[in-house]
Amino acid sequence: MTELHIDIRPEHPDTADRDALLAALDADNEKTSGGREGSDFAVILRAGPDGRCIGGLWGVDDYGWAFVSYLLVPAEHRGDGLGRRLMAEAEAIAHARGMAGVWLNTFDFQAREFYEKLGYDVFAELPASGRARGQYFLRKVF
Repeated sequence: MTELHIDIRPEHPDTADRDALLAALDADNEKTSGGREGSDFAVILRAGPDGRCIGGLWGVDDYGWAFVSYLLVPAEHRGDGLGRRLMAEAEAIAHARGMAGVWLNTFDFQAREFYEKLGYDVFAELPASGRARGQYFLRKVF
């Protein structure tokens, strides 16, 4: 049997270790669940002649649900309807893939009200406490 040891990295862990851990976890989960459907998806906001990414949405298929990992509309473009458009595109992708719905999390200093206006409801919450910011978990079921 292989000798094991615990390598504690309280700061600056190696991202290669994260990637290896995620690959092993995904492989283990696939044995039990039959695998994840589809793949990651993105709706990117691009600007300038070089088409550089200035914001957008990144999501993943999450065992029958679409999960919005990241959403950013640059501050100077907020209020222009871009966030609504990004979410609508993500929902369309999720719906086309046969997902049950979309879920995400947001902090108390971010956009809970924005998501609620789009029809998302809070299904769980981590309260603010000491240094910890409050966090909300929202979903929209199709």
